[in-house]
Amino acid sequence: MIRSARRGRHKIYLGYCAGVGKTIQMLKEALRLRDVEKLDVAIGLLETHGRTETAACKEDLEEIPRRKIIYRNMEITEMDVPAILKRHPQVVLVDELAHTNAPGSKNPKRYQDVEELLEAGIHVISTLNIQHLESLYEIVEKNTGIRVKERIPDWVVTRADEVVNVDVSTTDLRERIRSGRVYPRERIDAALENFFQDDNLQQLRELSLRELAAQLDLKFREKRDPEELEESANPDQVLVCLSSRSPNADALLRYGSRLAGRLNRNWYALYVQTSKENATRLDAETQRRLSNTLELARQVGATVFTFKSDDIVGTILQFAREHRVGHIVIGPSARRFSWLDRLRGRSTLLEQLTLANHDFKIVVTENAGS
Repeated sequence: MIRSARRGRHKIYLGYCAGVGKTIQMLKEALRLRDVEKLDVAIGLLETHGRTETAACKEDLEEIPRRKIIYRNMEITEMDVPAILKRHPQVVLVDELAHTNAPGSKNPKRYQDVEELLEAGIHVISTLNIQHLESLYEIVEKNTGIRVKERIPDWVVTRADEVVNVDVSTTDLRERIRSGRVYPRERIDAALENFFQDDNLQQLRELSLRELAAQLDLKFREKRDPEELEESANPDQVLVCLSSRSPNADALLRYGSRLAGRLNRNWYALYVQTSKENATRLDAETQRRLSNTLELARQVGATVFTFKSDDIVGTILQFAREHRVGHIVIGPSARRFSWLDRLRGRSTLLEQLTLANHDFKIVVTENAGS
């Protein structure tokens, strides 16, 4: 409680694409906080991308110099977190939250830098595009054909104190691009013909609006009386079942994250380790893949549980009952039994779970990007 009280507040300007005006809105708020509210405001990291309109909005805001890093004989500049901590403004602006820091930086990602600033009691205002959320990776790729490399865990947005959607129509955004307000002239035609096609923008805009709606509903639920919520709560927490050899575990987790987000419920990732899967029996590649899967589960907001048992179905169902689970998410079984195996009574985990279950909705995800 003491740490939470000392922690800075985090506000995110969320947009569906570059050029909607997130950075400009952030700068306008900074000027208001400085000139009207009389707060100590500084820029920790600002990316204008050569846009004169964005640069003009900065006016005379103080900008803390960036730190220089030499990487492969190239000079790269990154946000100087120690300098910001030493300067310790009341409010600091940090653009492009999903940015990956240059090798040699203390933290791999910029959102981790922001966490340091928040823990030090500095309020942070930042910007983010919706396609950078980890749980949306498959959805964005399916809808737009774009593989987004820079991604952040969903909890970064969920934990933010305020999320503001910066929205313009897709027609207006494409007009901004045509007029040269977003990209230089030589890049305009390529931008409009590729990523900034109207269908892509519509899909991303819808995702952004959905995310904001989920955030507003979550904040509303947090303000309600806990006893009232307990009385009205249905057992609809989400459980994602993981396997050491699942070929689509990442997509499964992202689907579970989105489902839990739509329901505004907690969600869990469960791995049941059998005696055949102890550390001495699993090969190094399988162990590495499993470790990465469990780490991704934490990143996209799941509470991760690992149990040791040879009764996988019984463990799953007992866990579901104890944690008020309403939806069990599981991938299709990769195993295929012959008719002889069937005669001997062998069946897949999914079939066993379906037969033993009488209380929960089982969601089988053939295509977790849907």
